[in-house]
Amino acid sequence: MALYEHVFLARQDLSQQQVDALVEQYKGVITANGGSVGRIENWGLKSLTYRVKKNRKAYYTLMDITCPPAALNEMERQMGLSEDVLRFLTIKVEAHEEGASAMMQKREERSERGGFGDRERGDRAPRSFGDRDRGDRGPRSFGDREGGDRGPRRPREGFEGGAE
Repeated sequence: MALYEHVFLARQDLSQQQVDALVEQYKGVITANGGSVGRIENWGLKSLTYRVKKNRKAYYTLMDITCPPAALNEMERQMGLSEDVLRFLTIKVEAHEEGASAMMQKREERSERGGFGDRERGDRAPRSFGDRDRGDRGPRSFGDREGGDRGPRRPREGFEGGAE
């Protein structure tokens, strides 16, 4: 039997229990057709790069599958018919990875570090755009720009103070 890694995206308006029910449904399809499902990872609700079927977010789920190609084809056929599944991708692999996937490892590192906003900054204080000291630059004029002085401005015709 072949080894596969399968990721699918479920609609954002589903609950986590409904996503788990989808996983169990597709797990049943694989086992009914002579395969088995190993590791299952729920990566949670994540933002999509662009809208997919009017959804801005989706529940991501990874499944390690060992099954004949017919079982995989049946599961993918059912996913294609389901309105709850936005996208799916199946990749044939030589061997299943041991331990957590790269996505779960990132999540663990973030939780150990304390989230996005608590990055180590050394002895520097957090900076914002408005706290840079630019010093006194003095008044600006047209001659300060590169390209030299454009000379005096000529009044436009037809306006008060313009040439007639």
